[in-house]
Amino acid sequence: MTSKRVLVTGGAGYIGSVLTETLLDRGYQVRVLDRFFFGATLDHLRHRSDLELVKGDVRWVDPAIMEGVDAVFDLAAISNDPAGELDPEKTMAINHQGRARICDMAKSAGVRNYVLASSCSIYGFQDGVMDETSPPNPLTTYAEANLAAENHCLAKSAEEFVVTVLRQATVYGLSPRMRFDLAVNGMTLGMFANGVIPVLRDGTQWRPIVHIKDTSQAFITALEADIGSVNGEIFNVGTDEQNFQVLDLAEQVAEGIGAPFDYEWYGEPDHRSYRVSFGKIKDQLGYKTEYTPTIAAQEIVKALRDGLVVTGPRTKTVDWYRSLLLWNDILKEVVIDDVVL
Repeated sequence: MTSKRVLVTGGAGYIGSVLTETLLDRGYQVRVLDRFFFGATLDHLRHRSDLELVKGDVRWVDPAIMEGVDAVFDLAAISNDPAGELDPEKTMAINHQGRARICDMAKSAGVRNYVLASSCSIYGFQDGVMDETSPPNPLTTYAEANLAAENHCLAKSAEEFVVTVLRQATVYGLSPRMRFDLAVNGMTLGMFANGVIPVLRDGTQWRPIVHIKDTSQAFITALEADIGSVNGEIFNVGTDEQNFQVLDLAEQVAEGIGAPFDYEWYGEPDHRSYRVSFGKIKDQLGYKTEYTPTIAAQEIVKALRDGLVVTGPRTKTVDWYRSLLLWNDILKEVVIDDVVL
């Protein structure tokens, strides 16, 4: 196992930074490709000789990034539905075309395994419980780009090139690149800071959720599984027990913190609502989850109290991307010969 090198695109991101450390602890060598938009989230690992950090972009990185790579975990993306609408053209360029490019380069370079990070958001709004054979109903650019990337990459699967798609539930939990724009995390912060849980209207919408450590384990499970059970396959990542209506999820968070349940509405009504079956990954790969939203709420509150997590602008993805786009426009106007002042 120690001879295997895994390229993790987006490896300094919310999921990627946890997955990278998990891979290292399991004995893999890891090469991370990232823009590092959210800071030096892997600084605590820089001393490790089995970690290589590459600053670059999936849209134009040199194909040499694939040299010596045995597997690719492709996570680099504009990372949620609202952020995807800030610039739909860029979202498609990164989340669809960029990941298609990484997949194609991996296959050309003789990489054995390619695992695409997709999302259950492609199910959009549907009644009943969705499984991997259910028709997609993407309602956002983010979801459309995920589906397009899936279709491109799955078509590249072959005996010598193992392609697996992981449709992740909404992720929650602590990360070096912390996000408070995700349901459980944002609810926990709201209760900690204000004594009230913010709930996106109208609270009846269904969401499947999965802990960040559990979804990281799913990537490794797919990589280490028998090839015949994962090649050309799609897996929903999560557990049947963690399909929640949003208001009920808020109650779980309050229970985890041990606080009286009090909430306030925010935002416009959310038209995304879907329940998901996770039977395939459990039955076919023996995958199971270990963490719950109550455990995550406890971990997040402790980290906030201990000062291990900050709540600055980089923890809200949409706000941070909006700032980057604004700065980009301003700098175009004022920079001359690469000089600001």
